[in-house]
Amino acid sequence: ACDVGRGAIFMSIARGKVSEGIDFDAHYGRCVLMIGIPYVNVESKVLKERLKWLETNLKLKPEEYLSFDALRHASQCIGRVMRNKSDYGLMILADKRFNRADKRTKLPVWIQQHLSSYTLNLSTDVAVKVARNFLREMAQPWRRSEQVGT
Repeated sequence: ACDVGRGAIFMSIARGKVSEGIDFDAHYGRCVLMIGIPYVNVESKVLKERLKWLETNLKLKPEEYLSFDALRHASQCIGRVMRNKSDYGLMILADKRFNRADKRTKLPVWIQQHLSSYTLNLSTDVAVKVARNFLREMAQPWRRSEQVGT
């Protein structure tokens, strides 16, 4: 469908088999929609032991580790849309917890720099308008020689 210009939707689950390690080059992956924050199952015996060790030996609170781990994983998932410096795509974080400073600061700097009051906490109709304008602008032809820093 992508090769003939009709588009396609590919869905997967964070921490699932296809959420990492597969590249969707060029027009095969222009948007990632992250619904929720992918926290790990806290009932795992292995995780409980790891959390106990981190708290005892490194004085790291379990909540801090779990939050860091979940946001690291979210970053890996939403990073699937950006494969190189000339690529573009939408990263939609559809969970109000991403609007909290304690969550946003755990995201990589290259994602944080695009999170502004203009792009946070949008209604659905405004988000669709912003996405449409962004994709229209980015889909315009460009020449590498006209780009700064190439």
